[in-house]
Amino acid sequence: MAGTSLLALIDDIATLLDDVSLMTKVAAKKTAGVLGDDLALNAQQVTGVKADRELPVVWAVAKGSLLNKAILVPAALLISAFVPALITPLLMLGGLFLCFEGVEKLVHALGAHKAEDTKGREALVRAAADQAVDLVAYEKDKIKGAIRTDFILSAEIIVISLGTVASATMGQRIGVLVGIAVVMTAGVYGLVAGIVKLDDLGLHLNRQAQAWKQAIGRGILAFAPWLMKSLSVLGTAAMFLVGGGILLHGLPLLAHGVDTWAESLGWFGAFVPSLAGALVGIAAGAVVVGVVEVVKRLRGARAKAG
Repeated sequence: MAGTSLLALIDDIATLLDDVSLMTKVAAKKTAGVLGDDLALNAQQVTGVKADRELPVVWAVAKGSLLNKAILVPAALLISAFVPALITPLLMLGGLFLCFEGVEKLVHALGAHKAEDTKGREALVRAAADQAVDLVAYEKDKIKGAIRTDFILSAEIIVISLGTVASATMGQRIGVLVGIAVVMTAGVYGLVAGIVKLDDLGLHLNRQAQAWKQAIGRGILAFAPWLMKSLSVLGTAAMFLVGGGILLHGLPLLAHGVDTWAESLGWFGAFVPSLAGALVGIAAGAVVVGVVEVVKRLRGARAKAG
């Protein structure tokens, strides 16, 4: 009897792990939109840091990221257990925030704030090169800023993941959210560490005697900036696809209309929901950006009047 119970327990655990693994894959696909942006943002956070301090800074931010998720995962589980009705609104807010961030990035890319960004980056590089600057305090500021950024991105990841397992058992929800938290942290910051050290690898190879190593080094040095730009572009596009998709599915009538239309278009219909989600995301993000800009201007006008 005991043996049978043990086998039944093992079978239950195996089934749970299999279900968790499957749902974790689904959740990972849905959070991939945040991942590209996460990589680009966190790699940019170490801009201006001394080369020999890049990895310690990345490690410090990774530990902060784990702490963020240690707060967010239990909070998400408590919400799913006691106030499950909040999951959909939180998911919609997460999708709306993704779209807002995406439109903001487009605005920056179009040059509206490019001058300010350039000045900011130049100031960071000068600060890191200045021996009079307190590098310990400077690093701490960089780390705090990166961890704040990570908290927002981690919240998006956890909320999106929670939405994919809202109807699962509590054990499965715990497994998926913990799995996503660990895998995303290890994956993102492992890749960030590799990205920030690409230029060092390129320089090292470029100094070697063999011509083929020098060629590889030059190729890496040329490729590294393009990698960062590509991650940023792909991350922005994915924000609209994922965030807009969440918003679209949160509006059942609109989602049903899009699906019905897609079915009438044959093979091209497979792309319609994603394109519709992206358009909804761009439109929603533009509205939020517009509202935020109006509020900023009103506050600025009040401050001047006061």
